[in-house]
Amino acid sequence: MAWETIHKSDRPGWPAANLDDYASVRQGFSWEGARSLLRGLPYGGLNIAYEAVDRHLEAGLADKVAIRWLGRDSQRDSQGESQGESQRDSQGNSQRDRQRDREQVIRSDSQRDSRQGSLVNSQGDFQKAKKANPTPATGCRDLSYGELAGLTSRFAHLLERLGVAPGERVFSLLGRVPDLYVAALGTLKAGRVFSPLFSAFGPEPVRARMTLGDARALVTTAAYYERKVAPWRHELPGLRHVLLTDRAGNDLPAGTLSLADALATCPDSGGLAATRAEDMALLHFTSGTTGKPKGAIHVHGAVLFHALTGRYALDLHPEDVYWCTADPGWVTGTSYGIIAPLAIGATLIVDEADLDPARWFGLLQDQRVTVWYTAPTAIRMLMKVANRTDKGIVGHYDLSRLRFLASVGEPLNPEGVIWGQEVLGLPFHDNWWQTETGGIMIANYRSMDIRPGSMGKPLPGVEAAIVRRVRSFAAVPAQGPAGDTSWPPLSPGLAGAGEISAATAEELGHSPVPVVTSEAHSPSHVTAQARVEQAFPATSQPIATIEVIETPDTLGELALRPGWPAMFRGYLNEPERYAQCFADGWYLTGDLAQRDADGYYWFVGRADDVIKSAGHLIGPFEVESVLMEHEAVAEAAAIGVPEPTAGEVVKALVALKPSFTADEALRKALLAHARKRLGPAVAPREIDFRANLPKTRSGKIMRRLLRARELGLPEGDLSTLESDER
Repeated sequence: MAWETIHKSDRPGWPAANLDDYASVRQGFSWEGARSLLRGLPYGGLNIAYEAVDRHLEAGLADKVAIRWLGRDSQRDSQGESQGESQRDSQGNSQRDRQRDREQVIRSDSQRDSRQGSLVNSQGDFQKAKKANPTPATGCRDLSYGELAGLTSRFAHLLERLGVAPGERVFSLLGRVPDLYVAALGTLKAGRVFSPLFSAFGPEPVRARMTLGDARALVTTAAYYERKVAPWRHELPGLRHVLLTDRAGNDLPAGTLSLADALATCPDSGGLAATRAEDMALLHFTSGTTGKPKGAIHVHGAVLFHALTGRYALDLHPEDVYWCTADPGWVTGTSYGIIAPLAIGATLIVDEADLDPARWFGLLQDQRVTVWYTAPTAIRMLMKVANRTDKGIVGHYDLSRLRFLASVGEPLNPEGVIWGQEVLGLPFHDNWWQTETGGIMIANYRSMDIRPGSMGKPLPGVEAAIVRRVRSFAAVPAQGPAGDTSWPPLSPGLAGAGEISAATAEELGHSPVPVVTSEAHSPSHVTAQARVEQAFPATSQPIATIEVIETPDTLGELALRPGWPAMFRGYLNEPERYAQCFADGWYLTGDLAQRDADGYYWFVGRADDVIKSAGHLIGPFEVESVLMEHEAVAEAAAIGVPEPTAGEVVKALVALKPSFTADEALRKALLAHARKRLGPAVAPREIDFRANLPKTRSGKIMRRLLRARELGLPEGDLSTLESDER
């Protein structure tokens, strides 16, 4: 159905929109002018942690709350009381008790800090974690910008003492607890590289990412370490330090340190490294359709884009109370769950608990959240408890402080946008970006009308287009010269990616990809991929020349002109893979989209096989590799199938070895094996058995064909099909 455009109006008391006139701001925009949003290091250079934390102290904001952390049990009592108060309110009773309880939740309770791991309380004393069976963190905790500066300085000094060198990787495997935020910003302050891991990962995804990233240090809990890291740690000799957040004294597994004990002896000032804008800062892993996960490299200069998009795409102001529900184990939870709001000087809400509708609505009310950034999966779950004709439990909460709602992770269906407008009183603003882009590229803005289902329009400073690939071929050298500062390797015509540091170049060194020959795309029963496989050796890789599609409402691939500060600078140690992302001066996103006559962009689908489940990107290869570990499995393919809440879930199709029988007992055993190895967020929800899986002539399993058959879609070109399923 066609959805009516949403025309918005401001309410009394709202601050003016940061992006008040999209067309004029876009026309007059320059990156040089945007740099005024940042302070820069006192001695030159740029550092994310300084922009997000320390510079606010110089502005007199040391006592302002930077992070308000809510432990898993922090709102349990207040939720029950709030619901009871709502019932009393409906009977006409006083609001005083409700206000009292709200203020109690908001207040920082230092009496409970002894159960919150290694961080300091309001008096600055370190609290040691309990030595045996520690109580899960509870309560509410405020960290001011001044406290955060001190804690991150301690962490930065600790890395220096441990001998973690600039540019080496520090990983975290934690839930949403204060130590995670201190570790992230402390690592960045020290000029080391931070790489967060999603805490729901099983041992295999953790091992793969830490191995690829050559982890030097890990911050985690004792339980996560013993279950997910200790069994294979001997395979990663470079992992020299494991810092546990919930153990202290002598109660430590072999080869680990207590974070609390280690931080206690470090100074709470200084530690700021003289980083440059192009120094590596963050390593975020994203999965492809074949092969191992890719480590996308981001630099300190990305903070400019985070600050800009926080203002324009999320309309963040320093006075805002902001809640991003994304876990920092994913790029959204780092870019917009840590860096952007703190760089702007807002107060960031962090909730340790998982999604619960009553808790979430209570949090929005009690913490007086003004800007809320969440995911379509969460929105769909909330829609189940409050529909457009009956607001359900939403009517029990005062959400009048909300000013701006945004959605991230996967396309938000129009019903979700309209639901926000009709049930919450505000529409959700969808936006689009990727791990590789580092920040929001296309968005619906506060000052702009919303067309439900649209991604919106490109950010000022971002040039987007709908393009068509025309196949070409490039010989890819195995390795470029060490220290080659021409990195990143760009296809001919690509410009504006910026200079990268010598240290990063040495690790990633590679020369530009030379074009050997080209071939115009023409209709044929033999596909371009088949021609590549038949005519070119493995040392040649297909690239593309680009034709920009000017006609509105025409399907094509979404492409971006490189040059924005948050653009990834490479895939760690994989220059060929990186080079294949670019052609003719464009970054090719792999997403299919359309642009209408008024410049709104509309997402159509992913061009490859990556599965998006509950906002998480899942690479089929990881799932298939774990299934193949089982003695019964001969072949495996993982595809995404629609699911109303998560968007997609993983389904695996498995071919067994001859000596095994496909029965329900084996199906359950395989599901349990995958869940144990991968974790519930990545493991398949369903497994079907096949005698054989369809493959191309080069032996690649055709997941596209499997998914088409699963969903009853057209099978498309089968010219490269060699062995069909049975």
